[in-house]
Amino acid sequence: MYVKKVAVVGAGTMGADICYTIATRGIPVVLRDVDDAQLARAQQHIQELFDGRVGSNKMTAMDAADRMGFITFSSRLEDLTGVSLAIEAVTEQMRVKEAVFRELDRTLAPLAIIVSNTSALSISHLAAVTGRPDRVAGMHFFYPAHMMKLVEVIAGDHSSDETITTVMRLAEEIRKIPVRVKECPGFVVNRVLMASMAEVLRFKEERGLAAAEIDQTITEAKVAPMGPFFLADALGLDVAYEVAQHLTQELGERFRPSQELKTLIAEGHLGMKTGRGFYSY
Repeated sequence: MYVKKVAVVGAGTMGADICYTIATRGIPVVLRDVDDAQLARAQQHIQELFDGRVGSNKMTAMDAADRMGFITFSSRLEDLTGVSLAIEAVTEQMRVKEAVFRELDRTLAPLAIIVSNTSALSISHLAAVTGRPDRVAGMHFFYPAHMMKLVEVIAGDHSSDETITTVMRLAEEIRKIPVRVKECPGFVVNRVLMASMAEVLRFKEERGLAAAEIDQTITEAKVAPMGPFFLADALGLDVAYEVAQHLTQELGERFRPSQELKTLIAEGHLGMKTGRGFYSY
C-alpha cells in the first residue's frame, strides 16, 4: 500500500516532531488536535525547526516554505479526508488512546491504517476497539522524533503483513531505521529504559545525589546521549509515570516509580512543559 497522505493526532512535542519529519520528505500531513492553542504552539515549534535548518544552511528558505506548505493544522475531522495512514500521538493513557482509535476508525476510509506511537501499551488492545484490527500497528518514535533515527514497528495479534510492510516502508521513506519488534509491555527500548530509569531514581534517593551530577556522569562516560533525568523532563514526568505504572502492573516491582517522581507530579512539576521537573527551565 502506498501512503499518499498522513494524519498525526495529538499536537504535543512528539506529535509536532513527527509531523515535521513527515513534511520534510514532501508527504502531505494533517496535524490534528482538539485544542487550537496547542495547534498554534505546534505550528510555532515546527516553524522554528525549519528556521533552524535554514539558519544552518541545510535548507533554503524557499524549500522550507514549500515543506511547511505540506502541513495542515486542524481541529476538524473533515480535514482527515484522503488520509491513508494515521499516527496517534496523544497522552500515554489507554482510555484516551481508545477514544482516538474509535474516532479514527469511524472517520477514515476502510483501507486506511491506524498506528499508535505508544511507548508501552498493547497494540492488540487498541486494535480491538476498531473494526479493522488487521490494519492497526505500533509505530514508536523516540524523543526527539525529528532527530532520533530508530522507530519500533509493532505488530498486534491481528496486524496483516501488508500493514506492517506499509509502516516499515513509511519509516524508511522519512529516513528512519525501522525495527520490527514483538508486542510485549514496553516493547524493547522502553522495557530496558524504564527498568534502568527506576534503578537510577532509587540510587539517587539512596545516595542523596543531585540529578545533574548523575546526568553529567552518564553523558561524560558516553553511556547515553543525555542523562535519564533530563530525558524524563523532556518526555514529561507524567508520561514517564504512566509508563512505569503500566510496566509495574505487567512485569513487576522493578519498574515501580519512585516516591520523588510521584511527589513532583503531585506538585504539578511535569518537566519542560511546566517549567520545572528534576530541573528548572
